[in-house]
Amino acid sequence: MRKVFVALALMTAVSAQAAESYKIDPFHTFPNFRINHLGFSTMHGRFGKTEGMLTIDWAKNTGSVDITIDAASVDTGMKKRDDHLRSPDFINAAEFPEITYKSTKVTINKDKTAKVEGNLTIMGVSKPVALDVKSINCGDHPMQKGVYVCGFDAEGKFKRSDFGVTYALPAVGDEMMLSLEVEAHRQ
Repeated sequence: MRKVFVALALMTAVSAQAAESYKIDPFHTFPNFRINHLGFSTMHGRFGKTEGMLTIDWAKNTGSVDITIDAASVDTGMKKRDDHLRSPDFINAAEFPEITYKSTKVTINKDKTAKVEGNLTIMGVSKPVALDVKSINCGDHPMQKGVYVCGFDAEGKFKRSDFGVTYALPAVGDEMMLSLEVEAHRQ
C-alpha cells in the first residue's frame, strides 16, 4: 500500500512540473492596436475573433504561444473605416484571412512577467515581434466550477510597412502598438 502512495505522490509531482496546455477563450481574448492618425490623435481598434493555444512550463520557466486572429474581425467602431482596413489597401482580409503570432522563445520571470519572442504574420509576411508580458495570473475560475484559467496582458510594437502595409504613410503612422489581453482555459 505504501508503494501505491509513493507512486501516486511521484506522479503528482511529475505532472505538477510538466508543461500545461491552455486553450484561448475567444470570449475573453481581444488583440487591440493603436496607431497615430494623421498626426492629430491615436486611433484604437481591436479584433473580435481570436483562437489559439498556449503552454506554460513553470518548472522550466518557459512556454509557447500560438494565436490566430480573424483579419475580417477588425473593429474600430466605424464601419466605413473597418471596411477600408479589410481592403487590399491595408490588411487584405479576403486574400489573407488570418493574422498569426507563433512564439519562438518564451522566458517566464519569477515575478510572473515574461518575454515572448515570436513571428507575427500579416498578409503572408512573417517578421519577428517581441511581446512584453506585464502579468500572468492563474487560478480557479470564480464563476465556473472546475475550470482553471491563466490570463496575461502583453504588449509589443512593430512597423506595418515591414508587412507591406504602406497605404497612407506617413499621414497614418507606421509604428503600431499591439496589446493582447488573453484568458485561456487549462486543457
